Amino acid sequence: MLFSYNWLQSFFDKKLLAPQKLAELLTLHSFEVEELKKNHNDWVFDLDITPNRAADCFSHLGIARECSVLTNTKIREEEIKVKENKSFDIKDYISVGVKNSKDCYRYTGRIIKGIKIKSSPRYIKERLFSCGLEPINNIVDAANYIMLELGQPLHAFDLDKIEGSKILIRRAKNGEKINTLDDKNYRLNNDVLVISDIKKVLAIAGIKGGKSVAINDGTKDIFIESANFNPTLIRKTSKKLNLKTDASFRFEHGMDSNLTEKAIDRLAELIQEVAGGDIVKGKIDIYPNKILSKSIKLDLRQTEKLLGVKISKNEIVRILKSLGLGVNKKLEIKIPTWRPDLNQNEDLIEEIGRIYGYENLKADFPKITLMPGSKNEEIIWEYKIKDTLRAVGFSEVYNYSFINKKIGDYSNSPLVELENPFSEEFYYLRPNLIINLLGNIKHNIKYFKKDEAIRIFEFGTVFKKTKNGIKEKKMLTGLITGNGQDFYALKGVVDALLESLGISDKFYDNFQISSENSQQIFWNIHKSAEIKANNMEIGFIGQLSSDILLKLENKKSVIAFEIDFNKLIKICNGEKEYQAASKFPSAIRDISILVPMRVKVADILNQINSVKENLVQDVDLFDIYEGDKKDREKKSLAFHIIFQAKNRTLNGDEIEFIFQKIIKALEENADWEVRKQS
Repeated sequence: MLFSYNWLQSFFDKKLLAPQKLAELLTLHSFEVEELKKNHNDWVFDLDITPNRAADCFSHLGIARECSVLTNTKIREEEIKVKENKSFDIKDYISVGVKNSKDCYRYTGRIIKGIKIKSSPRYIKERLFSCGLEPINNIVDAANYIMLELGQPLHAFDLDKIEGSKILIRRAKNGEKINTLDDKNYRLNNDVLVISDIKKVLAIAGIKGGKSVAINDGTKDIFIESANFNPTLIRKTSKKLNLKTDASFRFEHGMDSNLTEKAIDRLAELIQEVAGGDIVKGKIDIYPNKILSKSIKLDLRQTEKLLGVKISKNEIVRILKSLGLGVNKKLEIKIPTWRPDLNQNEDLIEEIGRIYGYENLKADFPKITLMPGSKNEEIIWEYKIKDTLRAVGFSEVYNYSFINKKIGDYSNSPLVELENPFSEEFYYLRPNLIINLLGNIKHNIKYFKKDEAIRIFEFGTVFKKTKNGIKEKKMLTGLITGNGQDFYALKGVVDALLESLGISDKFYDNFQISSENSQQIFWNIHKSAEIKANNMEIGFIGQLSSDILLKLENKKSVIAFEIDFNKLIKICNGEKEYQAASKFPSAIRDISILVPMRVKVADILNQINSVKENLVQDVDLFDIYEGDKKDREKKSLAFHIIFQAKNRTLNGDEIEFIFQKIIKALEENADWEVRKQS
């Protein structure tokens, strides 16, 4: 924003600092001076004003106040003298109505009769030029001049062109049109605030005046307005119409409602000076909800604590008073309405530090007591799991907690729908991690070679809609792409993961179809299994359903595991008991059992373990076969049985004896058939 040095100087009796020195001071304590350039007999500052200072520093008066504080120089604010002609009364010429006080906080107006349109005085032209505005005529220039001087946008209408001697501030009707001062036409709607008379729209409120009531060489009587409009409404209208003006820029940042009266009186005084005429007695002033000054109690201890330096009370009082704030003995600070950015103790302390000089504040390390954080088992196990999976070639991914509406509709579970979805892409909260992980594969498969597998995993919260509300739980899910033969590779990964967490009591059981498992549609139940540990189901492993892969446009076969993290950490064991590895070789026998479909893996394992032999070190399921055309009601399960002694090498007779005992125990079930042994 551009500011004239000569204009700033006009607020002071005493000579200001040289422009270069003043620019350095403003940059150091207030705003960044983006450019300082010579302009004929003047210097022009290009200041970057922060949005919170719009109410006062979008004006020469506001910047002059800053210069006054920084240079410890008293500012001169001359009294405004409005000489009204009491033979005229404004009530006889016009009436004003405001439809909604939430759209227009304050509306102030005056009438001046018998003005003469001509060119503006030289000093007004030069100052407008310096600030980037083109002079037009003495009335328009005067309105722009006061806007730059005080920060309040103003507008002048030709009084004789206002139909019915009535002005109304209202929302536009859908389809209403206006031809603006720059000869452009706009179609309006109910979202746009306008100034109108009884027949037509006179101006787009806070943005641009209409050509129908423009000031021209024949204008004799004028109505001038000074208003404060809803900043949000002005910003939306400006954006909608793609119409930015100096007035809209100020209004959309928020203005001081108590400035309208001062600004209109100052404009009336200036117009009378440059255009003559009689100022009609009285003014229109609609101000239903008055904005009053607020008070803040300054805490000296907090001031010293935040700034890190002790500033004397007298110096603090001097700084606050120089900023135009009222200060009493109790340090109750009265905030003028032109400083709406000051709302709390910290705001005052920031101002004190700024004027005192940040360069005068000591650079010191904060003095605080550091307490060691409590041990978070959940985080510790999470990091352990991540390290283990990375070590076996998996990459971690992070996804949003939302899923696409179309994809979510494939699920038969009750999904949690967002009340205000961002878009179709973020419509539901995710019921599992699989959906987004498949999306990762779909978008990244092109970067991998044809036979190269993608290995990814994710930790995340999933959401389920229940009768009692929304249930959340943390899950761990991993995927491998392949040709469908990678089940055992992934099973090995899960085995290694569970062993790294100190979980030895683990096995894999038949996939159980359950009403509680609403996500079972994602799995090929004939090629999937439950992951069990400590006799508790903690997750699933297997091939994903080809139907789901097709719907999610994924052409690769995908093997996945899904583990309930909350269940997992309950059985993790950080303590490990050392056992020396046996020096003697192990022997492996395989056994295959044909059983009814209803039989669980756990039932068979329990039967094998019922043969209490210390020489049986482990029993491991390595194959499940279903769908035999000859017998669709049965399935074949194959196990490795591992024999080993700690103090000697086993001979064949010992192994065969125990193996036959196991076969006999299994055949005690009439509908179980041991099919193969080796």
